[in-house]
Amino acid sequence: MTLNLLHGGVRLGQPLSQSVKVINEAKADLVGVQETHAGTVNNAAIIAETLNWHHFDQGGRTSIISRHPIVGHTSRKWGVHIKLPSGRIIHAYNAHLRPAPYQPYQLASIPYGDYPFIKTEAEAVRWAKSARGDQVERLLSELKTSLKAGHICFLTGDLNEPSHQDWTAPVVTAGRIPIPVAYPTTRSIVAAGMLDGYRSAFPDPVKHPGWTWTPTTLPSDPKDRHDRIDYVFSNLPSKTIQQAAVVGESKARAKIVVKPWPTDHRAVVVEYRLPPKPE
Repeated sequence: MTLNLLHGGVRLGQPLSQSVKVINEAKADLVGVQETHAGTVNNAAIIAETLNWHHFDQGGRTSIISRHPIVGHTSRKWGVHIKLPSGRIIHAYNAHLRPAPYQPYQLASIPYGDYPFIKTEAEAVRWAKSARGDQVERLLSELKTSLKAGHICFLTGDLNEPSHQDWTAPVVTAGRIPIPVAYPTTRSIVAAGMLDGYRSAFPDPVKHPGWTWTPTTLPSDPKDRHDRIDYVFSNLPSKTIQQAAVVGESKARAKIVVKPWPTDHRAVVVEYRLPPKPE
């Protein structure tokens, strides 16, 4: 599961117990958490303690919490090693990439920071690489090591960038986006050998947009642009996916509903059936 708490889960006036409820309702075992802190307090650690789970502080107000023991981590803390009851070790990564410049706003002429408005795919890709490319490079340097070693890997995160699998010609025809854009962050992650869990389960972005940004405004709001920027990836084949769901505030926008909803992002949960451990 990926879950952006929005300033520790209490910014919108809900108690932290509501974020715990979100995780319980989703029946998650492993959660990549972003915006973990309320002031100087890491509320992800408190959530883990409430659940009687394990917690790892990645720094940068990101954490990984797990039902199963966290027994190690990568050198730059992008990922952790989790020991399952079977004894198998899996690697779980979590990221919160820079929010600005945000290309959907640049393309829609919505002010957000001191960045120019743009019109073309090439400009969107260039600005996306400028915003997040160095973070993606550092993340993938560790993730690729885990993949090369043959580990089952997961990557959760608020990438603050749409998917190249969503900004396609059919979605343009549906009137939801202005132009197709092959966004570089998700392309790089998929090229490394990871599959987008939600989009693998629901291949049609017109029928299943899976918007995670944002439950705080209406889709018709001219000052906003709704999109899917929160993800669960894995190197497991798509046939291992049992189900995938957006978790949010209403049946219109989410399969799993929790009211009142405590944050400005919807969450995503994907259930996998792990293949047998090699002998």
